[in-house]
Amino acid sequence: MTAPPLPRWLGVSLLLLLAVSFAGNHVSARLAFDHGANVATAVAVRSFGTALFVLLLLRQAGVVVRMPMPTLRRAAAIGLLVSLQSLCLYSAVARIPVALALLAFNTFPMMLGLISWAAGAERPSRRAFVAMPIALLGLALALDVAGLARPAGVSAAASLGTGVAFALGGAAAFATALFLTTRWLGTTDGRLRTLVLMSVVALVAFASGMLGGSFHWPRDGIGWLALALLTVLYGSAITALFVLLPRLGAVNNAAVLNFEPIAALFLGWIVLDQRIAPIQAVGAFVVIGAIVMLTTGRR
Repeated sequence: MTAPPLPRWLGVSLLLLLAVSFAGNHVSARLAFDHGANVATAVAVRSFGTALFVLLLLRQAGVVVRMPMPTLRRAAAIGLLVSLQSLCLYSAVARIPVALALLAFNTFPMMLGLISWAAGAERPSRRAFVAMPIALLGLALALDVAGLARPAGVSAAASLGTGVAFALGGAAAFATALFLTTRWLGTTDGRLRTLVLMSVVALVAFASGMLGGSFHWPRDGIGWLALALLTVLYGSAITALFVLLPRLGAVNNAAVLNFEPIAALFLGWIVLDQRIAPIQAVGAFVVIGAIVMLTTGRR
């Protein structure tokens, strides 16, 4: 039985909270990387930790951990898309500044709307069509794409192009995963969905690390604390995301997650002492305005 939809105000508030959690996850990842961990380790640990956490929740709730085989195959396919998204996004972060990678990645709500529209499913509202480009413009200002507040740009155009391509690939994979989740797994328990998806991501990450011999663990307490915090923030946020979106409607509300890089700017300022320029603050308010526009008025 499909769960009843959430009130719009509550759903949007929860999505904003998830955006902040995902931003905190990226800040924690940067700390972990700065203290010895690498991408394969971070993805494997956070995915395994999330899967274990969700399994314990299911056991405590008495939910039978079982899916019909056709549903399991579909969930595994979505898990492969989420694995691709994780690898692409972190590959982008490894090549270009994190802010630029997040900007390119946050085109996924627009891609989701287009995928849904092309598939004859949920059509983006007029407000979504207007608000998404405005949000991207605000992101461009907030993340200083033009380099107005950045003392030094990306060193090589080829590196920039490769990094943006990875980020856009991750956005396309994530948009497809969200669309298929609402279409294929909308009636499946959100915790069970997350368990399967994160198990697949963990297996892919472990296989990637083992084949490449590239597992690097933190070298000090700060790195281990950051890795643990990364796991908690990502696990709670991604679990809530896959539970929430089918009850809210992914196409016209996923753009609220565009607040993530804005939250990352402010968290980076507080935690990592990364200052923001006035033009970036203007961009942040443009994004917030676009979110308000997107989430008010009629559906």
